[in-house]
This record gives sequence, C-alpha cells and structure tokens, in this order.
Amino acid sequence: MKHLIYILFPVLLASLSVKAQSRIDRKAVVERHKIVTTKTNPQSPAQVGNGEFAFGVDITGLQTFVPFNTMAQWSWHSFPLPEGMSDKDYRQVPINTYGRQVGYDLPNPAQPELSAWLAANPHRFNLGRVGLKLLLSDGTEAGPDDIRNAVQETDMWKGIITSRFELEGIPVVVRTACHPDLDMIGVEVESDLMRKGRLSVFIDFPYADTNEVSAYVGVYDQPAKHRSSIESQTGQSVRISRKMDDTHYSTILRWKSPAHFSPATQDNPHYFELHPSDTDKLDFTCLFTQQEENFLEENVFEASSRAWKRFWNTGAAIDLSESSDPRWKELERRIVLSQYVMRVNEAGSLPPQESGLVNNGWYGRFHFEMIWWHGVHYALWNRWDLLGKSLHVYNNFLPTSRERAGKQGYKGARWPKCTAGFDRDWPHIIHATLLWQQPHPIYFAELDYRLHPTPETLEKWRNVVFETADFMADFVHYDKQKDRYVLGPPVYIVSENTDPMQTINPAFELGYWRFGLRVARTWRERMSLPVEKKWTEVEDKLSPLPVKDGVYTTYEDIPDMWTKYTFEHPALIGTSGMLPGDGVDKDIFVHTLDKVSAVWNFDHVWGWDFPMLAMAAARNGKPALALDFLLHSSPNFQFDEHGLATGGPFPYFPSNGALLTAIAMMAEGWDGSTGDAPGFPKDGTWIVKTEGFVSMP
Repeated sequence: MKHLIYILFPVLLASLSVKAQSRIDRKAVVERHKIVTTKTNPQSPAQVGNGEFAFGVDITGLQTFVPFNTMAQWSWHSFPLPEGMSDKDYRQVPINTYGRQVGYDLPNPAQPELSAWLAANPHRFNLGRVGLKLLLSDGTEAGPDDIRNAVQETDMWKGIITSRFELEGIPVVVRTACHPDLDMIGVEVESDLMRKGRLSVFIDFPYADTNEVSAYVGVYDQPAKHRSSIESQTGQSVRISRKMDDTHYSTILRWKSPAHFSPATQDNPHYFELHPSDTDKLDFTCLFTQQEENFLEENVFEASSRAWKRFWNTGAAIDLSESSDPRWKELERRIVLSQYVMRVNEAGSLPPQESGLVNNGWYGRFHFEMIWWHGVHYALWNRWDLLGKSLHVYNNFLPTSRERAGKQGYKGARWPKCTAGFDRDWPHIIHATLLWQQPHPIYFAELDYRLHPTPETLEKWRNVVFETADFMADFVHYDKQKDRYVLGPPVYIVSENTDPMQTINPAFELGYWRFGLRVARTWRERMSLPVEKKWTEVEDKLSPLPVKDGVYTTYEDIPDMWTKYTFEHPALIGTSGMLPGDGVDKDIFVHTLDKVSAVWNFDHVWGWDFPMLAMAAARNGKPALALDFLLHSSPNFQFDEHGLATGGPFPYFPSNGALLTAIAMMAEGWDGSTGDAPGFPKDGTWIVKTEGFVSMP
C-alpha cells in the first residue's frame, strides 16, 4: 500500500497541477477576437462607452465622415405641446371587456394632435458630433475617398479604439476612449498634418429630429430652433451651453496641447473648431453634462483600461477553443463581442432601448417587455450590478402603475409597455393590451434573491412582487361554465400578430402567469406571511396551455395555426426554455419544438427568437439543436464585425442579450439539470470551460 501511494502520488500531483492551471485565460479569450476593420460601415460604428454614455466612430476614430451618434441615458427632449394643451388632458378610449367598459391608452380620435404628441415625446437626442476636419494640400476639405491605408483596431480588453490612416501619404493616428464614470471621451491625435495647419477638430450640434427610427439622430439644418453659446473659456478649456426648447446641457472641451478654439459663426452657429498649433500631437477630452460643477482631471485612457480589465476579470467567462466543432470560434466571437457592446450600451441607470446607445428606435424609449432579453444575462453571468442599477424603475413606477390598474378597475399594479424615464406610455393598441411584461418584475426579484438571499432583498421587492401578483390574479376572467380562469381578451401576445379582441388563453402568457403566481406565493412563505387565497385559486384554476393534435398552439382555438401563424415570435416555445415549464407537458412540448423547428418561417422572426429556441432545445434534451439555433444562418440573427446584431431595427441588442442568456443557461444549467455544461453536446465535439456562471430558474 505504501509503495502504491508513492507510485500514485506523482499522478495525483500532476492531476492537481492540471486542475490548478485550468482557470480560463480571460485576456486571451477576449484578445483573439480583437476587432480590426479597414473601412467604415455606415450603419455600424465602432464604439466606446460605459453603459450610461456611448460614442460611435467611423474609420478615423471620430465622427469625421459619418454622423454617428453621441448618446446618454439622460439625453431626452420633448417638442413643445400643441398650444393650449397639457399631457394631462388626454382621455382613454374604452374597450368592452366581458361586459365592462375598460379604459385603455389608445390614440383618441377626438384628440389626434395630443395623441400624436404623446407618441413622439419624449425622444432621445444626439448630444453632438465630434470629428476631424482634414485639408488636402490644395486647401480643399478631404473626403472619405481621400483616406488611404486605413486600419482600425478596437481593443475590448482596454476599451480603446486605435485608428490609423494616411492623407496624401502623411500618417494620422487617433486613439479614442471613454471615461468609465463620466459622459466623456478622451482623444489623442498624432500627425504632421497639424503642424501644416491641415488637421483640426470640430464639434457640431444638431437639433432633435421627429423620426421614430433614426440611424443618425438629429438634424443640422434648423439652426434657429436651438442655441449653442460659449459660457466660459480659458486658455485650454471651453464650456459650451446648449439649449433646445426646455432641454439644457453643457459640453466641456479641455486640451493639453497648444491649440486655439474658434467660436461658431453667424452662418454656422452650432459649429466650433479646435486648431492645434506648432505641435504634432493633440490630447483633448470632451464631456457632456447637465451638471454645473467641473469634473476632475484624469487620464481617460488609464481609467478606461482599469475599468475594462476589471469588467473582464469579474463575473463569468467561457472558453470554447478546445472544441473540435469548427463553429466554436464564431460562437465564441459572438459571445465576446456581445459582452463588449452590451457593457458599452446597456449597463446604465435606465433599461435600454432596442438599439442601445447606437441610434434611436421607437424614439429611443425602452420597452418593459424587453427588459428581460436585454438584462437577464447579467444575473446569469454574475454581474447583477449591471442589471440591478436600472431595475429601480419598478419601485419608482409603482405608484403610477397602481393608478393604471385602478383606473381600469383592477387591483395591484399594471406595468406599462414603452416609456422613457417616467411612467407614461404612448397611446397604442399594442402598448395598451400587451401582457407578457407583467410577470417580469417577479422574475427579476427571484434572480436577485437567488444571488442575495437576505431579508433586505425580500423587503426591497416586496411591494412590487405582491402588487404585480394582485393584478395578475385580478385581471383574469372567471369562466363559470367551465370553472376556470381565462386570460384575455383583449390581449396582444408576444408575437403581436393576432387579433387582440379574439385572442384568448395564449400559451406563453399562461405559462408565465403560472410561474409568476407560484413564485409570488413562495415569497410570502419566505416572509412568513399567510397564503393569499386568490393567487392560489387562480393558479389552480388557470386554463391549461392550449393543445391541438398533440402539440401546443399559440392561443386557444387559433384558426389555421400551422399555415397562417408560423411567423413572428414562436413564443409558445418559451414556456419551457426561457421559462421553467410551469403547466407544460414535456412530451407535448418536445413534439411542439420539433414541429416549430420544421415549419416555422425563420426569415420572418426576431433576433432573440433563436436563443429562445436554443434554450428550449437545451432544457429538453436537444443540445445539438440548441447550438444549431445559436449559429443559425437566418439574416435575422447575424453579428457584424463590431458585434452589432440583426433581428429587428439595426442594431438589435435583444439578439446579443438573448445569446448571452442562452450561453449562460447552457453552461451552468437550470433548476433540475445535472452535470457540467448541460446545454452542450456530450459527443466530444464541444469542450467547454466555464467560470462563475449562475444557474437559471
């Protein structure tokens, strides 16, 4: 035995050594997907940002030739109300609901101007454009075709973009970064063009635009509608005051290199220039702020490097490089780039809009139903702080959500659909009758409690969870004849492609209602509170998920389900994947998953549908199918050179968030799963190294 121990000890030691060295080299994972481009994609900027603020650049490292956007969580503007009107004047439109007239926020035919104003205001605006003014040797201004040998590298490990190009053979190097805590960029420019008087920096301010969707936000041809004025100036700084209607903010430019600042002119009152003098290097910072106080001087590049290194070294990580499936590198690229663009665009104090801080969709407002797909991944990647900072909207909006429910004759709190930093939805039939966002805060509360199982967490979410459940239990209609509770009408379902006045008992919403009521009951038990009998009764008597011919259907008695409705979100698949399967029969579900996989029109869906399908496949024993969905060839689920995804108005960040959610689930598992990386195939083609993930409900 003694000799056997001596023989085995080196083997055991070697085994321990391998295990000790098995930590993921996170820097190597990130850097093997470094973004390198050689031309501007006019729809897809490279970006720096911190979740509250983001700055998109073209191939020059600034917004020289393409008016990409500078966006912040606080950059909201409203056009003046129609004369003599107030937003409080709006009157709801009634819908007959089981014999009762219920008021909904619909466009009011008697108030067309006010209804339109409520739809378009507030909207997010572009803070300003910062670029290079480049002159050719003949004194004319250079254009994008005059740039040669351009190479741009986005170093995601440091959050720094380095852009190199030549103008008439003269090199230019531009480094761009964002401060981790301020709405500020830092820029370093090196070139002999400065000594020749052929390179300067401009900043130009647009007015807000009226477009619901804007790739380039703002208009530059309405100078009389806004004001840009120098508020204060020193030898190496200037503060520009901005006023657009009732919106006020400042832009502060500071520079270390020899330079002089040119004020705007009467002909171009919103355009300013910074001219370097007798130098071949220009360092400057540009801060956008609504605060009066000045900011502390700090090296933006060093601060960015520290913050991004901290980001990558905390939370979860995954390494697929030892896999033999040749698709591993593309999947890992999507994972790494998605983490970067989500941290830049979608880690702020408000839930993000669909296109983050790249541009505007739906006037730049966030959607309550989409908070799930934008943010759940942060919890599963053990980065709760990046999600939790925006979830204050539930407690903040609770009073008006109570009011919304109360005006309709319901108990509890009814959450809005599409809003900004305040609880006022815009009048729209989908917004007014959409339901699947209602259980979300219960899901978020449960995630928070799993990560932080304390009395403080229970108390923080108590009112939100209980009043959400109160509304859910009161909203359903009791069908005396069949002794059951039914959901809808009116209800717009996840896919938004059925008649809300005819839709009853939609599968996904029924599954989510069951989950929400079950978890709310659990919260009362955790807090040693008595059973809420109405919740239990509704959960017990809620209609079953609709079934026909051995498969689930989108809603009860839907006509021509598999010939007319196999497009848009296949949300009936979300009941056992995205959700843990409350009320789901596994055999029926697997048959449904197979049918959806075979007949659905995947060129007419949204980006997050593919990860949702992958999660369903993983949870139901089909890991190879899960990978196929995550690497699907549909044009609605592609990730470009910067990691920006298709799947809706471009870019569509729910695609990125859903991918990261599915990967976390497949890597760490879900309630009841067993083994390592249970969502990946076990045939040896996928070797998955993971760290730090949190399992999913």
